Amino acid sequence: MAVELKVPPLGESITEAVVGKWNKKMGDAVSADEPLVVLETDKVTIDVPAPTAGALSSISFKEGDKVRVGEVLGLIEAGAGASAAKPAAAAAPAPAPAPAGASVDARMTPTARKVAEENQVDLTQVKGSGAGGRITKEDVLGQISRPAAPAPVQAPAVPSGPRPNAAREERVRMTPLRKRVAERLIQAQSTAAMLTTFNEVDMGEVMALRKKYNDKFQAKHGVKLGFMSFFIRASVEALKAFPQINAEIDGEDVIFKHYYDIGVAVSGSRGLVVPVVRNADKLGLADLEKTVGELGTRARNDKLGLADLQGGTFTITNGGIFGSMLSTPILNPPQTGILGMHNIVDRPVVRDGQIVIRPIMFVALTYDHRLVDGREAVQFLVRVKECIEDPERLLLDV
Repeated sequence: MAVELKVPPLGESITEAVVGKWNKKMGDAVSADEPLVVLETDKVTIDVPAPTAGALSSISFKEGDKVRVGEVLGLIEAGAGASAAKPAAAAAPAPAPAPAGASVDARMTPTARKVAEENQVDLTQVKGSGAGGRITKEDVLGQISRPAAPAPVQAPAVPSGPRPNAAREERVRMTPLRKRVAERLIQAQSTAAMLTTFNEVDMGEVMALRKKYNDKFQAKHGVKLGFMSFFIRASVEALKAFPQINAEIDGEDVIFKHYYDIGVAVSGSRGLVVPVVRNADKLGLADLEKTVGELGTRARNDKLGLADLQGGTFTITNGGIFGSMLSTPILNPPQTGILGMHNIVDRPVVRDGQIVIRPIMFVALTYDHRLVDGREAVQFLVRVKECIEDPERLLLDV
């Protein structure tokens, strides 16, 4: 008996993906729950497991094809071995695209469905207010009356026509994740009034603290004492002092967030991602290091889920691990602030009237000038600087 391998639910507001890689060929034996195909969305990658043991008898979509939630990726001949499988002469034709909102059709009222169809409403953008999140007629009418969002600014299209050096070039289609990153960067530049301010931080005290206690810290907690935990703690203290940098603009309103979910930008195998450290204000240095380490490992192994990337209130990015001396980080919408860390270099500085060599890191804060004034931005960085240069402040909460 043939069992369908379908595109699973991909997460809130995500209705389609791209087939990234098939781990098996037609005719190969598969085990139950074995990852058969990798789907790439604009936010995460997802492994689709085999629903049963058997042989992969049909593949409906090749790598690079777009698929929607619920579509059949292929067929598994349940109980069959690899030798018993009969590969199809050609891949089965792709099913017709599902209509907009098909994945939410079952949780809406008939009246709402009729209104949505008549007005061509994208139901994936409608939030249900009925029992159990059911979409009602009023929800659909509310979506119709809501002003349309401005069209995102698109990057220039690739020029068409012959290329004189085509034989020495390679054209590769952008992954959904890379395309989404590009779109969000353009969106940030076109919708926010971004400005960047800088400061320098003497890392001597933190480095001395790490050198003194790192062995004991690692023996007790099973993780090294890094710099990121100090900067997360310092940022939380600064955000408490300047709450507009932990806020967002929503239309004509400002939403102040009295919680601290800190995004940490990391490089995954398919591009930049920003997993979120939840309730960072409630975590000690050890828990922060463990959480950041786990998220980084999962990012590199494509094991992050959609929930890991949603809801951050502030972001930290560390270009210093790649050798960056100074940069102007771009906001992660709808956040109003992002802190950039850089490499540590021994530099001559003046202390008590004397020129001395100290380990210095340049730090940058990019902020949305619509909500944050220059004074608050500068004072935010000063607060971070004070906490890092005198780390006892973080331990004593002063």
